[in-house]
Parts: sequence; structure tokens; C-alpha cells
Amino acid sequence: MKKKFLFILCFIPVLAIAQPQNSSVDFWEKLQNLCGKSFEGKITDAPENDSFRGKKLVMQVKSCEANQIRIPFYVGDDKSRTWILILEKGLITLKHDHRHEDGSPDKITQYGGTSSNTGLSGIQIFPADQQTSDLLPNASTNVWWITLDEKTFTYNLRRLGTDRVFSVSFDLTKPVECSDSPWGWKN
Repeated sequence: MKKKFLFILCFIPVLAIAQPQNSSVDFWEKLQNLCGKSFEGKITDAPENDSFRGKKLVMQVKSCEANQIRIPFYVGDDKSRTWILILEKGLITLKHDHRHEDGSPDKITQYGGTSSNTGLSGIQIFPADQQTSDLLPNASTNVWWITLDEKTFTYNLRRLGTDRVFSVSFDLTKPVECSDSPWGWKN
């Protein structure tokens, strides 16, 4: 009996190593835990003349379904932007939904990309997809990434081959009140 017990104890760590960890699912679960909350952010990297500077920046984790999370991103009074994250087959896609004030889609909308692997539980990377390249040829080399830990959510953009960089960080330790809805949403 002791030998069988010893064998089982030795085998358990091997099982833990053999089971692949799906980091994108871990990331997704962390994001789901933020559902219903809003957070104020600040620009951490952007051109000096960026139009977001000096405006109140708020992300609102407003809609969380099993495979889709919608995060409106308000820039001052502009409620035109929503980040849409989709979990499919263990990979996450990031799309940018842009709307006019009347709720109609902007002509530049639904661009983004899908992670090429499961990433890490604290970071997901999204290279521009073909739809983005077709819609915005200059954005063909865009790479977006989101970092997420207990204290911060950071949305980032880098256009490879250029100086274009944008990063905004949200303090997850201080939720803020936000009852707004993005343009085009009924609730």
C-alpha cells in the first residue's frame, strides 16, 4: 500500500506539468471578474499632440458573455469607441467598434486582430488581421496588446516601422461610477 501511495504522489506533479495551461482562458477569466465595473485611465505613451490628452478617459467593462466582452472606452464626452474581445478556440480577438452619435457604424470600424497563440495570463497580443489591412492599409503593421494584473489594465498600440505608439493605463484598484452607454447601445 505504501508503494502505491508513493507512486501516486510521484505521479501527481507529472500530471500537473503534462496539462497545458491555457493562458488566454486565464486572461479571459480575469477580465470577466471586472464585468460591471468602470475605471479611469491616463495616457502613459502617445504623441504630444494626441487628441486624447487632457480629457477624462474611462473604460467600462459593460457586457460580459461567455465568449464576448465589450468594453466601451470614453474619451471626454466622446462615446464612439468600444473594444470587443472574442474568445474562440482558445484564442482572443480584439476588434474596435466605432459609432457615430446616432449609433450608426463609422466607416472605419471592426478593425483589430487575433492573438497568434494563447499568450500569457497577464498579456495578450493582437497583430493586425487582413480585414484591418484591407480597411486601413497604413495599419497593416499595427500590433495591439492588453496587459492585465490585479492593479492595472493597459491598452497599447504600436505601428511597427513607425514612431506611432499609444498606451493608456487604467487603475483597477479604484473603480469609478459610470452609468453612461456608448453610442449605439440601447442600455
